[in-house]
Amino acid sequence: MTTYLDGKRLARTEVGILNELFGPLTFEERLKQLYRYFPREAVLFTSSFGTKSVFLLHLLSRIQPEQTIHFIDTGFHFPETLAYKDELTHAFGLRIVDVTPDANQHEVSRMEQLWSVDPSLCCAVNKLSPLEPLKARHKVWISGLMAYQTEFRSGLRVFEKKDGILKFYPLIDIDEGEFLFHMSFYQLPPHPLESKGYGSIGCEHCTAMGKGREGRWKGTGKTECGLHP
Repeated sequence: MTTYLDGKRLARTEVGILNELFGPLTFEERLKQLYRYFPREAVLFTSSFGTKSVFLLHLLSRIQPEQTIHFIDTGFHFPETLAYKDELTHAFGLRIVDVTPDANQHEVSRMEQLWSVDPSLCCAVNKLSPLEPLKARHKVWISGLMAYQTEFRSGLRVFEKKDGILKFYPLIDIDEGEFLFHMSFYQLPPHPLESKGYGSIGCEHCTAMGKGREGRWKGTGKTECGLHP
């Protein structure tokens, strides 16, 4: 199995084998098994502390509490998101490392209000570029995407090879009912903006009220930040 674990040599057929092994498992079993195949130092975990983040953060805190969690601090988060991050960090004992954009590029994006003229470039400057050095140092990247959220996500498998790193989606095939049951059973705190009508939450300038992800980049035709496609 060693061949399958080397991110630099992982081929499509080998990704298929990993999907055969992990596909039948529950989301909890998948996360446990991941650390039997990959050392913790090879695993990248990022979180936006959005409306669905608490599910996987809670799960990870129980299964692998030593895992570092990288928070992508774009500089444009809602104050409520930053407060929620602090709340969950304390409640779950999370090990957080903030990831920030280049200060000069970020300031240009702020001065030019880049989110309004070119939201994809704004995401690239403040979210994608800061992650590139991290991706280069890891072999597998955990993500909490769920298939029911968008059409793009509905086509994903448990493992995908993207841009030189193995993406791992342990929650990909759960439905909204299962998510809500988990939230209720463990009495997990929701994002404070959910009660105000925000179904999905990213940066303040590019998030509006709306069901599901309909409030993200509203009116632009953009549906993803670029981290996952």
